[in-house]
Amino acid sequence: MRIYTRTGDKGQTSLIGGRVDKDDVRVEAYGTVDEVNCFVGQAMTELDPAVFQDVLEDLEKIQHELFDCGGDLSTVSKKRELKLTKGAITYLEEKIDSFIEEAPELERFILPGGSKPAATIHIARTVTRRAERLVVRLMKTEQEVPSIPLQFLNRLSDYFFALGRVINFRLNVNDVEYLRSAKVFKKGKRKSDET
Repeated sequence: MRIYTRTGDKGQTSLIGGRVDKDDVRVEAYGTVDEVNCFVGQAMTELDPAVFQDVLEDLEKIQHELFDCGGDLSTVSKKRELKLTKGAITYLEEKIDSFIEEAPELERFILPGGSKPAATIHIARTVTRRAERLVVRLMKTEQEVPSIPLQFLNRLSDYFFALGRVINFRLNVNDVEYLRSAKVFKKGKRKSDET
């Protein structure tokens, strides 16, 4: 199989249903989603399956959903059915709630890092935020942009934040609080406190 086509040599690329310049905001958006996917893949190589089998399964699922997200963002054809569904968002919300229960309660902002895989997940988080901003920009200029990718990316960055904390917790590595942070997270009842 030949992977080069020579069709992009003049600074344009194909979408599903059209062609645009390679610096088009749509290309920036789905290209940044691809970047997120690469950092997820890197984090997966840094996680011990004996400790993180559940997380590895989640991350592989998320990689497929990131492909779906990128495909939906690269679509300008009304004939193609979108692949990313609200179920992906609901799943992330459930996992976030679970991670918040698992990790120690948080009061202040934390610095990205701790263990190597947590640091990689925090990189994925910040790149996800960049992808989200690009989708917002795309939605301001294009009418036919589905809303689910934006919601998915928003929730995914929250998932990565919660996951970074759980990774450090399971590895017995403390999160480092930002020294000049006020107490920004309110203490509240956890679900486990209510049973």
